[in-house]
Amino acid sequence: MSRRALRRLRGEQRGQEPIGPSALQFDLRDDDDAEEEGPKRELGVRRPGGAGKEGVRVNNRFELINIDDLEDDPVVNGERSGCALTDTAARGNKGRARRGNTESKTDGDVAGTAPPEQSNASGKLRKKKKKQKNKKSSTGEASENVLEDIDRILERIEDSTGLNRPGPAPLSSRKHILYVEHRHLNPDTELKRYFGARAVLGEQRPRQRQRVYPKCTWLTTPKSTWPRYSKPGLSMRLLESRKGLSFFAFEHSEEYQQAQHKFLVAVESMEPNNIVVLLQTSPYHVDSLLQLSDACRFQEDQEMARDLVERALYSMECAFHPLFSLTSGACRLDYRRPENRSFYLALYKQMSFLEKRGCPRTALEYCKLILSLEPDEDPLCMLLLIDHLALRARNYEYLIRLFQEWEAHRNLSQLPNFAFSVPLAYFLLSQQTDLPEHERSSAREKASLLIQQALTMFPGVLLPLLESCSVRPDITVSSHSFFGPNAEISQPPALSQLVNLYLGRSHFLWKEPATMSWLEENVRAVLQTVDAGDPAVEACENRRKVLYQRAPRNIHRHVILSEIKEAVAALPPDVTTQSVMGFDPLPPSDTIYSYVRPERLSPVSHGNTIALFFRSLLPNYTVEGERPEEGVAGGLNRNQGLNRLMLAVRDMMANFHLNDLEAPHEDDADGEGEWD
Repeated sequence: MSRRALRRLRGEQRGQEPIGPSALQFDLRDDDDAEEEGPKRELGVRRPGGAGKEGVRVNNRFELINIDDLEDDPVVNGERSGCALTDTAARGNKGRARRGNTESKTDGDVAGTAPPEQSNASGKLRKKKKKQKNKKSSTGEASENVLEDIDRILERIEDSTGLNRPGPAPLSSRKHILYVEHRHLNPDTELKRYFGARAVLGEQRPRQRQRVYPKCTWLTTPKSTWPRYSKPGLSMRLLESRKGLSFFAFEHSEEYQQAQHKFLVAVESMEPNNIVVLLQTSPYHVDSLLQLSDACRFQEDQEMARDLVERALYSMECAFHPLFSLTSGACRLDYRRPENRSFYLALYKQMSFLEKRGCPRTALEYCKLILSLEPDEDPLCMLLLIDHLALRARNYEYLIRLFQEWEAHRNLSQLPNFAFSVPLAYFLLSQQTDLPEHERSSAREKASLLIQQALTMFPGVLLPLLESCSVRPDITVSSHSFFGPNAEISQPPALSQLVNLYLGRSHFLWKEPATMSWLEENVRAVLQTVDAGDPAVEACENRRKVLYQRAPRNIHRHVILSEIKEAVAALPPDVTTQSVMGFDPLPPSDTIYSYVRPERLSPVSHGNTIALFFRSLLPNYTVEGERPEEGVAGGLNRNQGLNRLMLAVRDMMANFHLNDLEAPHEDDADGEGEWD
């Protein structure tokens, strides 16, 4: 109810005047309109102290709630056009929306006692405000007309080219399966939903003076504690566009290449302080930030590790090409290019931090982003993780939709994680009480069917899963040959690695009592099928022997990044014996190099055996007179003590050379000679 209507109601109540059915007429116009009307008045009930005005006949005074909106009616020939109360009530909300802020007016008694000069001045002010509102409304209408004309032109162009604009389709059909939403890339959006905006943004509100950064980013929020940003020499270019996809690649300038060479030298030194020295001169070098983040994480400094990863993401996002989109799902980055791998690893590390922080919905969005960069090759094998994040985020519909769309050409059911996560998603969906009964029953039936197929295909998952959940299986299950210990032992090593990866990551999702009872029912159903001699059981066994001979390189890379102990222990020896660098784990064999690292020519490599021995023990060791590598901490000052020690060793062994050593005497029958 508006203020003017309340004042009119109060005025009538104060007046206590008898109102007849024929005289029930109320005044609805401003003082300005009364002055313009002059002597044109009609009989009716007037407010105390107010001038007579044209009114509207009503039978219920509570209908005056929206009557004040009649003041916006146009004035024709100095008179305001009258209208019925029903039309006024129907247009009341529109008038209030157009008017915005209502103007407060005085009561009838006060208006009667106010001086005429003050009323004239206030009337002029109100007229000016009305003119300004009319101008704004006219400009708004003109802009709307321009937009309508543009839409009509576009429709004509589409009609002429034969392209029809589709109608409003459902959300699932409009958006791509790997479509990324900007608002879900910000963890504060998820934290606000859990704890409220006041708890999340409480510390940020007092900060008014913050450092101005050159670009607004979606992946991270720049912090005032970071060094001032300057372009580090990192950029992105568009390689080609074909079949609706755009292929991009990061590029390193000559200055950035020099920093990259220094970084490789610092990594070979096995000294984190060398990377710190490099970051002092190149504070936004991506690989240095990622490598130092791992060092901080190993030292249990999670906050610093996460801050360094965010700074690396900010550096790479500032180098994006104008056409590169995070959300479209149509932009590609080739993992075979070393310059692109840093972006993959930075996104993966940020996703891991978000999952540990308790933001699975945001982590799921990052997982979709990584998968969208190269979905066919999937270099980090995000399909082994996306189901886990979808279940943790309770986004069951997305996981089911992904399985339905990609099962035909990706065979997701052959991965143990999808084989067990999809039926679990159906079951959890059937437990939601807000769904209709027929949808819940259909989801329950689908879940039971899929979990039975998963248990038949991967029988070696059941007992380790129950053991991880601290559940003792039934004797009939544990002693059966199909689910017994032999099922876990007989499966191929590659399959054991996938099973260990899934159980180490997602076993706690099965601990609910309702989930366990549902799993027990389906295990008994599978045992009945096995005892009946179903041919599908033998077919699944033959398929396991053929499909899981050896895991591809991207699965090994994913296991190394996941750091799950059970899965890492199952890696083959050819992977565990080679050196794995944190900034580039298991690089592809067909790497595309845009520039080559120059060879390091050091006199030490051509020196004597003792120098090589000290070099192997102390990578920072340099012979006196040799110039140390730039960007490596210590230099000559750090190695002065070592050089003096080497001089002493040289003096002691001046007369000792390897050439002075002689072989044993040939005439020694036992083959044991004496050294001269």
